[in-house]
Amino acid sequence: MANQGIRSLLLLLALLGLWLVQPSSGQSRRYQRFLRQHVDPLSQGGDATYCNQMMHRRRMVAPKCKPVNTFIHEDIWNINSICHTTSIKCKNGEMNCHEAIMKVTDCRLTGGSTSPNCRYRATATTRHVVIACENSDPVHFDG
Repeated sequence: MANQGIRSLLLLLALLGLWLVQPSSGQSRRYQRFLRQHVDPLSQGGDATYCNQMMHRRRMVAPKCKPVNTFIHEDIWNINSICHTTSIKCKNGEMNCHEAIMKVTDCRLTGGSTSPNCRYRATATTRHVVIACENSDPVHFDG
């Protein structure tokens, strides 16, 4: 029970931290969406319970379950700094992607297709990630 309270407090602090670094009016909604969908700096991620809870909390299960999502467990400054590395080609052929090694949790849908029946499995690793950037802000998780 105490673990659940600590997790809830840490999640609240992480979301507060994301709110504090919310983009100014000059930054895009795509950046805000990227933060909501992919950034969880205070967690190490891990298991299916983590994925099931986070996918619901971050509103990625309505009206349909998002099939795959990756949460990055690095602080926002490390994530933003990826946009200042050498550009590489994105999956769509654009040259605005960048790569780095980061701690992540990959969540993959294993059951259900509509909320509240979305169920996920998790894979927590440290691996190469590819992120698309606009105006020095991460806006899309490319792989």
